[in-house]
Amino acid sequence: MSLSLDATQLDRYSRHVILDDVGPEGQKRLLDGRVLVVGAGGLGAPAIQYLAAAGVGTIGIVDDDVVERSNLQRQVIHGDGDVGRTKVDSAADFVADLNPDVDVEKHETRLDASNARELIADHDVVVDCSDNFATRYVVNDAARIEEVPVSHGAIYKFEGQVTTLSPDGPCYRCLFPEPPEPGTVPDCASTGVLGVLPGTVGCLQATEAVKLLIGVGDPLVGRMLFYDAMDLSFETVPYARNPDCPVCGDDGIEALDGIDYAAGCRVDVA
Repeated sequence: MSLSLDATQLDRYSRHVILDDVGPEGQKRLLDGRVLVVGAGGLGAPAIQYLAAAGVGTIGIVDDDVVERSNLQRQVIHGDGDVGRTKVDSAADFVADLNPDVDVEKHETRLDASNARELIADHDVVVDCSDNFATRYVVNDAARIEEVPVSHGAIYKFEGQVTTLSPDGPCYRCLFPEPPEPGTVPDCASTGVLGVLPGTVGCLQATEAVKLLIGVGDPLVGRMLFYDAMDLSFETVPYARNPDCPVCGDDGIEALDGIDYAAGCRVDVA
């Protein structure tokens, strides 16, 4: 791996380069890195912003939505002039303006069982910024099969959670074997969300992704970080791998065939 950084890059990333645990080698790993961000909304916006600023060389963005004015209270990479545009186009323009070192691969689609493995396969890290349980289970299952780590985040009103799903650690189904019943967990559109909350959680997800790319620190593998914005408090709760987990257990799945993500996301174990 060549460690050459040109003069502009040495200037841009100087505060990384002088860090003992990053240096030019770590910055080159970032520039060579490929991260897939699922969702360019509340969590995806700050994650994309800081991954691009850090110099992650290729950022894939998966989103099939358009920018709405109600998004702008929290989705900081989109502006008033972007209302009505696709989020992948708006996000790509933001990144291009922020850092010309970064290539954006736009995927104007919804990640589902039909395309998840293909989208995830050639990336080093997935940052799951989705806002629904079906997508979270698809991301978890496909990433586990493809052996790609996932930085997972979720928010609700004033609270957030972050964990990292490593190929050799517990997976999302170890935490939540099945999703809640439909309608029992309302979304942001019906309950509201503190605008700065996803900024904090999305930045934590980006932090985990950067650590994984560089190979430093202790990722949140087997630990769920809970954040309460009202108390400004953090709590970390450990969780273990379930040997009977249908995805990462001893007899885990090898394909997504037969899993109905629209009807409970259940994996039927023979």
